[in-house]
Amino acid sequence: MEPVVTVGLDGSPESMEAARWAADEAERRKVALRLLHAWPMLAPEPARVPAALDQNYWAKRLVHHAQAELQARHPGLVIVGSLIADDAQNALVRAASESELTVLGSRGLTPAESYFLGSVSTAVVERAERPVVLIRGKSREKAPSPARGGVVVALKLHGPCDDLLAFACDAAAARSVPLLAVHGRSLPIHARTPWGVDHEVAKEITDDARQRLEGVLRPWRERFPGVELVDGVRLESPAEAVVRAAEGAELLVVGRREHRPALAPRIGLVTQAALHHVRCPVAVVPHD
Repeated sequence: MEPVVTVGLDGSPESMEAARWAADEAERRKVALRLLHAWPMLAPEPARVPAALDQNYWAKRLVHHAQAELQARHPGLVIVGSLIADDAQNALVRAASESELTVLGSRGLTPAESYFLGSVSTAVVERAERPVVLIRGKSREKAPSPARGGVVVALKLHGPCDDLLAFACDAAAARSVPLLAVHGRSLPIHARTPWGVDHEVAKEITDDARQRLEGVLRPWRERFPGVELVDGVRLESPAEAVVRAAEGAELLVVGRREHRPALAPRIGLVTQAALHHVRCPVAVVPHD
């Protein structure tokens, strides 16, 4: 199959916002855009049936309107509509295995709502074999941040991270923006004193983390000389560090281990925090 960016459409404002982002990304990658709408009750395609009798009329209308808007914005982009008679989760997971990238809208911007992702989005993120990007609806407020306009990638520094850095460096290079590599490390108990933080211990931990992070980033600086790659070590929990760093960013890249212990959650704590609380687009990259 030809390279394609797939976006899931369900008629919500969030899915349309995702479609706009996906169209920009498809044009940036010079690949086609697929607008996918899945519904188990779609009927077999009738031949020459009036619109009033076509059971798929509203599904077709949804895709057609999205395609018309996006084509007007991107005249040279190849845009393909796809109606699938299947459960949305299954259809999107299957489409993700055939796509360079799958893009989904994600609801929930208030503190209370932010704890609940849609079941479809969650299932696709957990099961997809290739990167998935979740797009929030338009935010009413924009917090100031040194990362504004840049790409942020969350790194743990134990285990492989090449897939994350490759995706993040490509994204930063395509956008001509800096890449901030964030590593959060919680302070151990012995670093805390009755009067605050033991600065010598904190400095030792920071220096060690920064040295290890620089070792990870060095080959990527050489591979992407045009990308300003900034290291960011923060003495706080990894989840808090990533959420703070992503304020105002253009894109956050986090990882999901494909092979986890049987009883472990399919999504790690940092990625869960990002999906629930970060307002910018979040790319979840599966890796070993």
